[in-house]
Amino acid sequence: MAAAKDVVIIGGGPVGLYLAALLLQDGISVKVLEQRQARNLHSRAIGIHPPALEALEQVGIASSAVWEGIKIREGLAVSGGKTVGIMPFAAASDTYPFVLALPQFRTEQLLEERVRRLDSGALVRGVRATALKDDGGSVTAVAEPAGGGKGGTAAFTASLVVAADGARSPMRDLLGVPVCRKIYPDHYLMGDYRDAGLYGERAVLFLESGGIVESFPLPGGIRRWVVRLGSPAGTAGPDELAQLVLRRTGILPDAGTNTMVSAFSVRSTVARSMVAGRVFLLGDAAHEISPIGGQGMNLGWLDARALSPLIRAALAGGSLDHMDAELKEFQARRQRAAAVAKRQSEINMMLGRPLPRPLLSLRNLGMSAAAATPAVNRWVARRFTMQGPKFVSGPAARLSP
Repeated sequence: MAAAKDVVIIGGGPVGLYLAALLLQDGISVKVLEQRQARNLHSRAIGIHPPALEALEQVGIASSAVWEGIKIREGLAVSGGKTVGIMPFAAASDTYPFVLALPQFRTEQLLEERVRRLDSGALVRGVRATALKDDGGSVTAVAEPAGGGKGGTAAFTASLVVAADGARSPMRDLLGVPVCRKIYPDHYLMGDYRDAGLYGERAVLFLESGGIVESFPLPGGIRRWVVRLGSPAGTAGPDELAQLVLRRTGILPDAGTNTMVSAFSVRSTVARSMVAGRVFLLGDAAHEISPIGGQGMNLGWLDARALSPLIRAALAGGSLDHMDAELKEFQARRQRAAAVAKRQSEINMMLGRPLPRPLLSLRNLGMSAAAATPAVNRWVARRFTMQGPKFVSGPAARLSP
Protein backbone atom coordinates (compact mmCIF):
# COMPACT_ATOMS: atom_id res chain seq x y z
CA MET A 1 0.00 0.00 0.00
CA ALA A 2 1.51 3.30 -1.12
CA ALA A 3 1.29 6.31 1.16
CA ALA A 4 -2.00 8.15 0.76
CA LYS A 5 -1.97 11.18 -1.52
CA ASP A 6 -4.40 14.01 -2.10
CA VAL A 7 -4.84 13.09 -5.76
CA VAL A 8 -3.92 10.10 -7.92
CA ILE A 9 -3.81 10.83 -11.65
CA ILE A 10 -4.07 7.84 -13.97
CA GLY A 11 -2.29 8.67 -17.20
CA GLY A 12 0.99 10.52 -17.61
CA GLY A 13 0.33 12.06 -21.00
CA PRO A 14 0.17 15.81 -21.60
CA VAL A 15 -3.13 16.31 -19.76
CA GLY A 16 -2.24 14.23 -16.70
CA LEU A 17 1.20 15.83 -16.38
CA TYR A 18 -0.23 19.33 -16.77
CA LEU A 19 -2.80 18.77 -14.02
CA ALA A 20 -0.10 17.28 -11.80
CA ALA A 21 2.05 20.38 -12.22
CA LEU A 22 -0.87 22.69 -11.43
CA LEU A 23 -1.72 20.80 -8.25
CA LEU A 24 1.86 20.32 -7.05
CA GLN A 25 2.43 24.06 -7.36
CA ASP A 26 -0.39 24.54 -4.86
CA GLY A 27 1.13 22.13 -2.37
CA ILE A 28 -1.26 19.27 -3.19
CA SER A 29 0.35 15.84 -3.03
CA VAL A 30 0.02 13.91 -6.29
CA LYS A 31 0.90 10.53 -7.70
CA VAL A 32 0.78 10.03 -11.49
CA LEU A 33 0.52 6.44 -12.76
CA GLU A 34 1.72 5.89 -16.34
CA GLN A 35 1.98 2.50 -18.01
CA ARG A 36 4.52 3.58 -20.65
CA GLN A 37 8.18 3.31 -19.67
CA ALA A 38 9.04 6.00 -22.23
CA ARG A 39 7.05 8.59 -24.17
CA ASN A 40 5.93 7.96 -27.75
CA LEU A 41 8.18 9.88 -30.14
CA HIS A 42 5.65 9.51 -32.97
CA SER A 43 2.68 11.18 -31.30
CA ARG A 44 0.34 13.10 -33.58
CA ALA A 45 -0.47 16.30 -31.70
CA ILE A 46 1.68 19.27 -32.69
CA GLY A 47 -0.49 22.41 -32.49
CA ILE A 48 -0.77 24.49 -29.31
CA HIS A 49 -3.42 27.21 -29.49
CA PRO A 50 -3.26 30.59 -27.66
CA PRO A 51 -5.58 29.65 -24.74
CA ALA A 52 -3.53 26.51 -24.16
CA LEU A 53 -0.31 28.52 -24.17
CA GLU A 54 -1.85 30.72 -21.48
CA ALA A 55 -2.60 27.53 -19.55
CA LEU A 56 0.99 26.30 -19.97
CA GLU A 57 2.16 29.68 -18.73
CA GLN A 58 0.55 28.84 -15.38
CA VAL A 59 2.98 25.96 -14.90
CA GLY A 60 6.00 27.87 -16.16
CA ILE A 61 6.74 26.09 -19.45
CA ALA A 62 5.11 28.36 -22.04
CA SER A 63 8.27 30.40 -22.66
CA SER A 64 10.34 27.24 -23.21
CA ALA A 65 7.74 25.83 -25.56
CA VAL A 66 7.54 29.07 -27.55
CA TRP A 67 11.33 29.29 -27.75
CA GLU A 68 11.61 25.75 -29.15
CA GLY A 69 8.50 25.66 -31.33
CA ILE A 70 7.56 27.17 -34.67
CA LYS A 71 5.23 30.16 -34.44
CA ILE A 72 2.66 29.74 -37.22
CA ARG A 73 1.33 33.25 -37.75
CA GLU A 74 -0.85 32.55 -40.75
CA GLY A 75 -2.39 29.78 -42.77
CA LEU A 76 -2.84 29.54 -46.52
CA ALA A 77 -5.57 27.80 -48.47
CA VAL A 78 -4.28 26.70 -51.88
CA SER A 79 -6.07 24.97 -54.74
CA GLY A 80 -4.69 24.10 -58.16
CA GLY A 81 -1.49 25.94 -57.33
CA LYS A 82 -3.30 29.22 -56.57
CA THR A 83 -3.87 30.85 -53.19
CA VAL A 84 -7.57 30.75 -52.32
CA GLY A 85 -7.32 32.58 -49.01
CA ILE A 86 -5.01 33.71 -46.23
CA MET A 87 -5.85 33.49 -42.53
CA PRO A 88 -3.60 35.56 -40.25
CA PHE A 89 -3.66 34.69 -36.55
CA ALA A 90 -2.41 38.05 -35.27
CA ALA A 91 -5.89 39.21 -34.25
CA ALA A 92 -6.67 35.95 -32.47
CA SER A 93 -4.64 36.78 -29.34
CA ASP A 94 -2.70 39.77 -28.00
CA THR A 95 -0.36 37.57 -25.96
CA TYR A 96 0.17 34.68 -28.37
CA PRO A 97 -0.75 35.82 -31.92
CA PHE A 98 0.10 32.45 -33.46
CA VAL A 99 -0.43 28.71 -33.27
CA LEU A 100 2.67 27.03 -31.87
CA ALA A 101 3.94 23.90 -33.62
CA LEU A 102 5.82 21.64 -31.24
CA PRO A 103 5.82 17.82 -31.27
CA GLN A 104 3.77 16.34 -28.44
CA PHE A 105 6.67 14.29 -27.09
CA ARG A 106 8.65 17.49 -26.47
CA THR A 107 5.69 19.19 -24.80
CA GLU A 108 5.31 16.13 -22.58
CA GLN A 109 9.00 16.24 -21.76
CA LEU A 110 8.76 19.87 -20.66
CA LEU A 111 5.76 19.03 -18.48
CA GLU A 112 7.47 15.98 -16.99
CA GLU A 113 10.56 18.01 -16.14
CA ARG A 114 8.34 20.55 -14.38
CA VAL A 115 6.54 17.82 -12.42
CA ARG A 116 9.81 16.19 -11.36
CA ARG A 117 11.20 19.53 -10.21
CA LEU A 118 8.15 19.95 -8.01
CA ASP A 119 8.22 16.36 -6.75
CA SER A 120 10.82 13.92 -8.03
CA GLY A 121 8.69 10.94 -7.02
CA ALA A 122 5.33 12.10 -8.34
CA LEU A 123 5.48 10.22 -11.67
CA VAL A 124 5.53 6.43 -11.56
CA ARG A 125 6.18 4.78 -14.92
CA GLY A 126 5.58 1.16 -15.91
CA VAL A 127 2.41 0.61 -13.89
CA ARG A 128 -1.08 -0.03 -15.21
CA ALA A 129 -4.16 0.76 -13.13
CA THR A 130 -6.55 -2.20 -13.14
CA ALA A 131 -9.21 -1.35 -10.54
CA LEU A 132 -10.74 1.54 -8.60
CA LYS A 133 -12.30 1.24 -5.16
CA ASP A 134 -14.28 4.27 -4.01
CA ASP A 135 -15.39 3.98 -0.36
CA GLY A 136 -17.05 7.39 -0.31
CA GLY A 137 -14.23 9.04 1.61
CA SER A 138 -11.23 8.03 -0.49
CA VAL A 139 -10.41 6.13 -3.67
CA THR A 140 -7.86 3.36 -4.08
CA ALA A 141 -6.33 2.66 -7.49
CA VAL A 142 -5.00 -0.87 -7.80
CA ALA A 143 -2.12 -1.18 -10.25
CA GLU A 144 0.17 -3.85 -11.63
CA PRO A 145 3.38 -3.80 -13.69
CA ALA A 146 2.63 -2.95 -17.31
CA GLY A 147 3.78 -5.11 -20.19
CA GLY A 148 4.55 -8.18 -18.13
CA GLY A 149 7.04 -6.43 -15.88
CA LYS A 150 8.17 -7.86 -12.58
CA GLY A 151 6.49 -7.14 -9.28
CA GLY A 152 3.09 -7.58 -7.71
CA THR A 153 0.08 -5.36 -7.44
CA ALA A 154 0.24 -2.04 -5.65
CA ALA A 155 -2.49 0.12 -4.16
CA PHE A 156 -2.47 3.93 -4.34
CA THR A 157 -5.01 5.65 -2.10
CA ALA A 158 -6.08 9.27 -2.47
CA SER A 159 -8.88 11.61 -1.62
CA LEU A 160 -9.61 12.04 -5.34
CA VAL A 161 -8.68 10.27 -8.56
CA VAL A 162 -8.43 11.78 -12.04
CA ALA A 163 -8.53 9.48 -15.07
CA ALA A 164 -6.59 11.06 -17.95
CA ASP A 165 -5.88 7.70 -19.57
CA GLY A 166 -6.77 8.44 -23.17
CA ALA A 167 -9.51 7.90 -25.68
CA ARG A 168 -9.90 4.19 -24.94
CA SER A 169 -9.87 4.89 -21.19
CA PRO A 170 -9.92 1.63 -19.22
CA MET A 171 -10.89 3.64 -16.13
CA ARG A 172 -13.97 5.04 -17.87
CA ASP A 173 -15.00 1.47 -18.69
CA LEU A 174 -14.36 0.32 -15.11
CA LEU A 175 -16.56 3.13 -13.83
CA GLY A 176 -19.32 2.13 -16.24
CA VAL A 177 -19.62 5.66 -17.68
CA PRO A 178 -21.71 5.48 -20.87
CA VAL A 179 -20.40 7.16 -24.02
CA CYS A 180 -21.76 8.53 -27.26
CA ARG A 181 -19.57 7.31 -30.13
CA LYS A 182 -19.53 8.31 -33.80
CA ILE A 183 -17.48 6.85 -36.64
CA TYR A 184 -16.56 9.14 -39.55
CA PRO A 185 -15.81 8.20 -43.18
CA ASP A 186 -12.46 9.97 -42.96
CA HIS A 187 -9.03 8.35 -42.97
CA TYR A 188 -5.63 10.02 -43.00
CA LEU A 189 -2.01 9.23 -43.65
CA MET A 190 0.63 11.59 -42.29
CA GLY A 191 4.38 11.82 -42.12
CA ASP A 192 7.32 14.11 -41.39
CA TYR A 193 9.89 15.03 -44.04
CA ARG A 194 12.66 17.57 -44.46
CA ASP A 195 11.11 20.95 -45.24
CA ALA A 196 11.98 22.22 -48.71
CA GLY A 197 11.28 25.78 -47.54
CA LEU A 198 8.56 26.55 -50.07
CA TYR A 199 6.13 27.98 -47.53
CA GLY A 200 8.36 29.15 -44.70
CA GLU A 201 6.64 29.00 -41.28
CA ARG A 202 3.11 28.97 -42.66
CA ALA A 203 0.54 26.21 -42.47
CA VAL A 204 -0.93 25.28 -45.85
CA LEU A 205 -4.21 23.58 -46.72
CA PHE A 206 -4.26 22.21 -50.26
CA LEU A 207 -7.94 21.98 -51.25
CA GLU A 208 -7.91 19.52 -54.12
CA SER A 209 -10.60 17.45 -55.84
CA GLY A 210 -9.07 14.21 -54.54
CA GLY A 211 -9.23 15.45 -50.95
CA ILE A 212 -7.33 17.81 -48.70
CA VAL A 213 -3.59 17.78 -48.06
CA GLU A 214 -2.42 19.63 -44.94
CA SER A 215 1.11 20.81 -44.35
CA PHE A 216 2.65 22.23 -41.16
CA PRO A 217 6.20 23.36 -40.28
CA LEU A 218 7.93 21.74 -37.32
CA PRO A 219 11.14 22.56 -35.45
CA GLY A 220 14.41 21.30 -36.92
CA GLY A 221 13.57 22.01 -40.56
CA ILE A 222 10.80 19.40 -40.68
CA ARG A 223 7.41 19.66 -42.35
CA ARG A 224 4.43 17.43 -41.59
CA TRP A 225 2.18 16.32 -44.45
CA VAL A 226 -1.32 14.96 -43.83
CA VAL A 227 -3.36 13.45 -46.67
CA ARG A 228 -7.07 12.65 -46.52
CA LEU A 229 -7.92 9.17 -47.83
CA GLY A 230 -11.17 7.47 -48.72
CA SER A 231 -10.20 4.22 -46.99
CA PRO A 232 -7.70 3.11 -44.33
CA ALA A 233 -4.07 3.51 -45.38
CA GLY A 234 -3.06 -0.05 -44.51
CA THR A 235 0.70 -0.53 -44.80
CA ALA A 236 1.43 2.62 -46.82
CA GLY A 237 4.84 4.08 -46.04
CA PRO A 238 6.97 7.17 -46.75
CA ASP A 239 7.15 6.60 -50.52
CA GLU A 240 3.39 6.11 -50.90
CA LEU A 241 2.65 9.21 -48.85
CA ALA A 242 5.14 11.29 -50.83
CA GLN A 243 3.54 10.19 -54.10
CA LEU A 244 0.07 11.07 -52.81
CA VAL A 245 1.31 14.56 -51.92
CA LEU A 246 2.88 14.90 -55.37
CA ARG A 247 -0.27 13.87 -57.24
CA ARG A 248 -2.46 16.34 -55.37
CA THR A 249 -0.13 19.30 -54.86
CA GLY A 250 2.72 18.98 -57.35
CA ILE A 251 5.19 18.91 -54.44
CA LEU A 252 7.29 15.79 -53.80
CA PRO A 253 8.59 15.37 -50.24
CA ASP A 254 11.94 13.59 -50.12
CA ALA A 255 11.06 10.10 -48.88
CA GLY A 256 14.68 9.56 -47.87
CA THR A 257 14.32 12.23 -45.18
CA ASN A 258 11.16 10.78 -43.62
CA THR A 259 11.26 10.33 -39.85
CA MET A 260 7.69 9.22 -39.13
CA VAL A 261 4.62 7.84 -40.89
CA SER A 262 1.31 7.24 -39.14
CA ALA A 263 -2.18 6.40 -40.33
CA PHE A 264 -5.42 7.02 -38.47
CA SER A 265 -9.15 6.83 -38.93
CA VAL A 266 -11.48 9.24 -37.19
CA ARG A 267 -14.09 8.73 -34.53
CA SER A 268 -15.45 10.73 -31.64
CA THR A 269 -16.23 9.36 -28.18
CA VAL A 270 -17.92 11.60 -25.65
CA ALA A 271 -18.52 10.44 -22.07
CA ARG A 272 -21.99 11.17 -20.71
CA SER A 273 -20.42 12.27 -17.43
CA MET A 274 -17.03 13.64 -16.39
CA VAL A 275 -17.65 13.00 -12.69
CA ALA A 276 -18.22 9.58 -11.10
CA GLY A 277 -18.17 9.75 -7.31
CA ARG A 278 -14.67 10.85 -6.34
CA VAL A 279 -13.27 10.18 -9.80
CA PHE A 280 -12.99 12.72 -12.65
CA LEU A 281 -12.49 12.08 -16.36
CA LEU A 282 -10.29 14.51 -18.27
CA GLY A 283 -9.03 14.99 -21.81
CA ASP A 284 -9.62 12.23 -24.35
CA ALA A 285 -11.04 10.00 -21.61
CA ALA A 286 -13.91 12.49 -21.39
CA HIS A 287 -14.14 13.57 -25.02
CA GLU A 288 -12.17 12.18 -27.93
CA ILE A 289 -12.55 14.35 -31.03
CA SER A 290 -11.00 14.31 -34.49
CA PRO A 291 -7.30 15.26 -34.59
CA ILE A 292 -8.06 17.39 -37.66
CA GLY A 293 -7.85 20.94 -36.34
CA GLY A 294 -5.56 19.97 -33.49
CA GLN A 295 -7.91 20.80 -30.63
CA GLY A 296 -7.98 17.62 -28.53
CA MET A 297 -4.82 18.08 -26.43
CA ASN A 298 -5.57 21.77 -25.98
CA LEU A 299 -9.09 20.97 -24.82
CA GLY A 300 -7.70 18.58 -22.21
CA TRP A 301 -5.42 21.26 -20.76
CA LEU A 302 -8.34 23.67 -20.50
CA ASP A 303 -10.34 20.92 -18.75
CA ALA A 304 -7.52 20.51 -16.24
CA ARG A 305 -7.21 24.24 -15.65
CA ALA A 306 -10.95 24.43 -14.92
CA LEU A 307 -10.85 21.38 -12.64
CA SER A 308 -7.85 22.31 -10.50
CA PRO A 309 -9.66 24.97 -8.38
CA LEU A 310 -12.48 22.50 -7.75
CA ILE A 311 -9.94 19.96 -6.51
CA ARG A 312 -8.37 22.55 -4.23
CA ALA A 313 -11.78 23.49 -2.85
CA ALA A 314 -12.77 19.86 -2.32
CA LEU A 315 -9.56 19.05 -0.47
CA ALA A 316 -9.88 22.17 1.66
CA GLY A 317 -13.43 21.24 2.64
CA GLY A 318 -12.78 17.52 2.89
CA SER A 319 -15.84 16.57 0.85
CA LEU A 320 -17.43 16.87 -2.57
CA ASP A 321 -20.92 16.78 -1.09
CA HIS A 322 -21.15 20.54 -0.66
CA MET A 323 -19.92 21.18 -4.21
CA ASP A 324 -22.70 19.60 -6.23
CA ALA A 325 -23.63 22.82 -8.04
CA GLU A 326 -20.00 23.66 -8.89
CA LEU A 327 -19.35 20.15 -10.21
CA LYS A 328 -22.45 20.25 -12.38
CA GLU A 329 -21.45 23.61 -13.78
CA PHE A 330 -17.90 22.42 -14.45
CA GLN A 331 -19.19 19.40 -16.31
CA ALA A 332 -21.77 21.35 -18.31
CA ARG A 333 -19.28 23.99 -19.40
CA ARG A 334 -16.53 21.57 -20.34
CA GLN A 335 -18.96 19.37 -22.25
CA ARG A 336 -20.17 22.44 -24.14
CA ALA A 337 -16.57 23.31 -24.97
CA ALA A 338 -16.04 19.77 -26.23
CA ALA A 339 -19.19 20.00 -28.34
CA VAL A 340 -17.93 23.24 -29.96
CA ALA A 341 -14.55 21.64 -30.66
CA LYS A 342 -16.24 18.54 -32.06
CA ARG A 343 -18.37 20.63 -34.44
CA GLN A 344 -15.29 22.57 -35.54
CA SER A 345 -13.40 19.35 -36.29
CA GLU A 346 -16.38 18.06 -38.26
CA ILE A 347 -16.41 21.25 -40.35
CA ASN A 348 -12.67 20.88 -40.93
CA MET A 349 -13.15 17.30 -42.12
CA MET A 350 -16.11 18.21 -44.32
CA LEU A 351 -14.08 20.93 -46.06
CA GLY A 352 -11.35 18.41 -46.74
CA ARG A 353 -13.46 15.75 -48.43
CA PRO A 354 -13.20 15.10 -52.18
CA LEU A 355 -15.36 17.19 -54.50
CA PRO A 356 -15.88 17.22 -58.26
CA ARG A 357 -14.25 20.19 -59.97
CA PRO A 358 -17.39 22.35 -60.35
CA LEU A 359 -18.30 22.05 -56.67
CA LEU A 360 -14.67 22.50 -55.65
CA SER A 361 -14.56 25.76 -57.59
CA LEU A 362 -17.73 27.00 -55.90
CA ARG A 363 -16.37 26.12 -52.45
CA ASN A 364 -13.10 27.88 -53.22
CA LEU A 365 -14.97 31.00 -54.33
CA GLY A 366 -16.87 31.00 -51.06
CA MET A 367 -13.66 30.59 -49.06
CA SER A 368 -12.00 33.39 -51.01
CA ALA A 369 -14.91 35.72 -50.28
CA ALA A 370 -14.81 34.83 -46.57
CA ALA A 371 -11.03 35.32 -46.40
CA ALA A 372 -11.35 38.72 -48.08
CA THR A 373 -13.88 39.92 -45.49
CA PRO A 374 -11.89 41.08 -42.42
CA ALA A 375 -14.66 40.50 -39.87
CA VAL A 376 -15.32 36.98 -41.14
CA ASN A 377 -11.62 36.22 -41.37
CA ARG A 378 -11.08 37.31 -37.75
CA TRP A 379 -14.06 35.28 -36.55
CA VAL A 380 -12.82 32.14 -38.32
CA ALA A 381 -9.29 32.66 -36.98
CA ARG A 382 -10.57 33.01 -33.43
CA ARG A 383 -12.71 29.92 -33.78
CA PHE A 384 -9.85 27.93 -35.27
CA THR A 385 -7.50 28.98 -32.46
CA MET A 386 -10.03 28.13 -29.69
CA GLN A 387 -10.62 31.70 -28.55
CA GLY A 388 -13.77 32.71 -26.72
CA PRO A 389 -15.69 31.89 -23.54
CA LYS A 390 -17.12 28.62 -24.85
CA PHE A 391 -13.64 27.11 -24.73
CA VAL A 392 -12.14 28.64 -21.61
CA SER A 393 -14.85 29.88 -19.23
CA GLY A 394 -16.05 27.97 -16.22
CA PRO A 395 -16.38 27.96 -12.45
CA ALA A 396 -12.60 27.86 -12.15
CA ALA A 397 -12.39 31.61 -12.61
CA ARG A 398 -14.60 32.26 -9.59
CA LEU A 399 -12.86 29.73 -7.36
CA SER A 400 -9.30 30.75 -8.19
CA PRO A 401 -7.51 32.73 -5.51
